[in-house]
Amino acid sequence: MGNAHPGLGLLCVTLAAGANLLGGAVVTLRRWDDRVLRYAVALGAGFMLAAVVLKMFPESTRLTPLAPVLILAGYLLVHLFEHTVAPHFHFGEETHPEELRGAARASILLGLVVHSFFDGISIGSGFIIDPALGLLLFVAIVLHKAPEGFAIATVVLATHGTRTQALLAAGAVGIATLIGGFSIFGVEGLVGPALALSAGVTLYVAASDLVPEVNREGGTAMALTVFAGVVLYYVTELALEAAGL
Repeated sequence: MGNAHPGLGLLCVTLAAGANLLGGAVVTLRRWDDRVLRYAVALGAGFMLAAVVLKMFPESTRLTPLAPVLILAGYLLVHLFEHTVAPHFHFGEETHPEELRGAARASILLGLVVHSFFDGISIGSGFIIDPALGLLLFVAIVLHKAPEGFAIATVVLATHGTRTQALLAAGAVGIATLIGGFSIFGVEGLVGPALALSAGVTLYVAASDLVPEVNREGGTAMALTVFAGVVLYYVTELALEAAGL
């Protein structure tokens, strides 16, 4: 395990949380084309899939023999959560007010808060293990943070919430990232299990949440954007290696 870089790690966690708020602010200021959101989701999905399979799985397996079980547990945890507490959330449905009510708004917010908490754990764990891993996970996660903030703010507005409530909801999702990221630096001994559990959560978000939303759009350009996310991961890794990280 490399030297922890708490300063840089906490900065990246904070920036990721800020991206949630930025996404929410964008929704409250103007109406954006949904395709912009979908392309961002597609790029993030490709990058996240590459990061979780090529980095998070091997690193967590190296750190703890329980990694395979914890990865599966993380995946199933979010699967169970999304189909019980927050069964109505999809990135592509937030603009249909007739399908959303106050209770659905609360469950969607809770679902994104749980996701965001593990986002913070992933980034923090990465920096504790190695700064290059932390930066890779930061890029992977930040690519979908603004769309998350965009989504929850749109949900609030679609259910007749105010712009202030929309911003507060996006801020709550960001705060969950801060809590997750800051907390892992206080229990560095658990970084192996935390990374493994986060890997399962990240795999679910990428493969079961984001990729299906990409598939809804269809078209060659959207599919190629997922591949572009994988290429971006590779280029980012090369850049970090060239920088000596």
